[in-house]
Amino acid sequence: MRIRKAERGDLPALLALYSEARATIALLGIDQWQDGYPGEDAVLSDIEAGRGRVVEDEDGEIAGAFALCEGEDPTYRVIENGSWMTSEPYLAMHRTAIRVKNRGTGVSGMIVRDAKESARRLGLRTLRIDTHEGNVVMRRMLEKNGFEYRGVIHLLNGDPRVAYEILTGNTEREDEE
Repeated sequence: MRIRKAERGDLPALLALYSEARATIALLGIDQWQDGYPGEDAVLSDIEAGRGRVVEDEDGEIAGAFALCEGEDPTYRVIENGSWMTSEPYLAMHRTAIRVKNRGTGVSGMIVRDAKESARRLGLRTLRIDTHEGNVVMRRMLEKNGFEYRGVIHLLNGDPRVAYEILTGNTEREDEE
């Protein structure tokens, strides 16, 4: 398996992956992503901005996807019932999904390692992510891969999400070198 930047040609496979993820989330009885998000516009935006990543399995099929977003995420400005590890800049991971048939094959660990390495290359000490409180599949994956629960944030529409963070292992900021 390998991770690479998402490309326009990946769009049909990515839309199918996110559709499968929405179905899995619906089985949990929660409303996360049930409005069609992430749709074609969000996926294309990630591709064009260079944020989108895919995990390819041995057959070249997309086994997972995620987006790495630099810069301040406005939904992470306020955290309730907890705190972030640092107030320093961070890398945010969004739109993370793994095909059902590829769960348990190491894809989630690859994603987290790649995201942490990307953050380190940028001189960032932490990686942040959020999910629906009821998304036990994602929460289990995050905790299994070393993320720590940090509190509750709110999306721009006001919906609450549980927030997680992990240290990247970077001890120095890029601008301090």
